[in-house]
Amino acid sequence: MVQLFGQEFTRSDLLQRIGDISQIAGVRIMRLEDGNEEGVRLIEVRTGTGFRYNVLPSRGMDISFAEYKGIPLSWRSCTHDVSPAFYEPDGDGWHRLFYGGMVITCGLTNVGAPCVDQGEELGRHGRISATPAESVYADGQWEGDEYHLIVQGRMREAVFWGEHLTMTRRIHSRLGASWFRIEDEVENHGFRPTPLMFLYHVNIGFPLLSKETTVHIPSKKTVAMDPSVNAGGFSELHDPMPDALSQVFYHDTASDPDGIVTAALINEKLPLGFYIRYRKDHLKNLVQWKMLGQGNYVLGIEPANCHVEGRAAERARGTLEFIAPGEKRQFHLELGILDSESEFREWRTKIERLV
Repeated sequence: MVQLFGQEFTRSDLLQRIGDISQIAGVRIMRLEDGNEEGVRLIEVRTGTGFRYNVLPSRGMDISFAEYKGIPLSWRSCTHDVSPAFYEPDGDGWHRLFYGGMVITCGLTNVGAPCVDQGEELGRHGRISATPAESVYADGQWEGDEYHLIVQGRMREAVFWGEHLTMTRRIHSRLGASWFRIEDEVENHGFRPTPLMFLYHVNIGFPLLSKETTVHIPSKKTVAMDPSVNAGGFSELHDPMPDALSQVFYHDTASDPDGIVTAALINEKLPLGFYIRYRKDHLKNLVQWKMLGQGNYVLGIEPANCHVEGRAAERARGTLEFIAPGEKRQFHLELGILDSESEFREWRTKIERLV
């Protein structure tokens, strides 16, 4: 059954009331044409609940924007949905393509700071978010009385005499639901082990992010990347401030009996909340980025299989992961909306019980 507008509908009941599914939900493929966005492919997904998000096949199948009932969820930077033609691989050139957005993927062979690792120069956060997808699929389909919204594509990160990785991404939503699930599979098509660094950069912005917002992370231990920063300040939020400093925290999180980590942000004043779920055995670290500056007013919740100081530091620490020839690795992420006091209480309790 489909739950919409406070009612339940079978497929037949619903189709009798509309001329086409696009009246209430659906998947639509577009192409941007202006400025530095020219040529960028965009797939808009609407679930019928007021939940809408944009997927960019031109940019690693990442999700550049999301909103719920007209309220934006994600922070957006000043760059727009920049074409990958403008990608600058060296140093911090990645920042010129960093639109913020709901989910931007970092990796596949470097995450975090630019560095030189065993003679190879690596730019910030790797190349995957600037890699266009191939074999793109976007459509909706009925399965019994449920209507599923599916977007899928494959990115290839390969170089002659070097790595040959692909990442296949499937994004799934459902009519009447206010969530999406990302299912990623990374495969090594090469003939030698390859470093694998992977991070989901989830960026929450105003108005969901404010000084009234509460941060709920099932952290067993929290460490600030900068030792001079108080680790306990990870949940302290305030209005935008001039010259605010970027802060990064590492959380060792607790998971439920199924190995799932759940975190949430809740703004009871709106009222609106947001949750994130992922597998601890796939993504061992939860990185939190707090940047409460003017214009750059964002909280990043970032599950990862690594830290964010770059590959050379990860190798020196002895925590660098590799993907073997022919191996496939899975990464899953679910993001969804909380929009009632009862849901706020339920999810706060769920997270508190993990610790």
